[in-house]
Amino acid sequence: MKVLLDTSFILPTLGIDVGEEVEEKLKKLDEVDAEIYYSHISILESLWVAAKLMKNQAFDMERFIQGLKSVMESGRYLKVEENAQTFIDALKLYELGHRDIIDDLLYAISINFGLKFLTLDTELRGFIQSKKLNDTLTEFP
Repeated sequence: MKVLLDTSFILPTLGIDVGEEVEEKLKKLDEVDAEIYYSHISILESLWVAAKLMKNQAFDMERFIQGLKSVMESGRYLKVEENAQTFIDALKLYELGHRDIIDDLLYAISINFGLKFLTLDTELRGFIQSKKLNDTLTEFP
């Protein structure tokens, strides 16, 4: 199984707590030996989360750096190289009415590269279903 991680599934590796549900799904994903993909779009979104945390609460920069290196350099996570069609498709989703361009980009990546998109985003799921789009979203495992 080839799975693209939503940003919320990358944050724990960066030392940012997002709850037990995400942690449990990551453990199960590891158990099935899935090919795990990430996008630099999620890395950018992770930086926004980190910057916000730095202002409002304790933030472990060293842990974040270790996690970032793990995601980008360990070989466990595979980087998706977006193409022009990814950005075109994301813009079309935005035009259809889904106003989260990051989610639009990640969904477009999953479509263009034949990946399941691991996300807990119910708003995106509802949008995809209401527009009868190709549903690559999964809450697996």
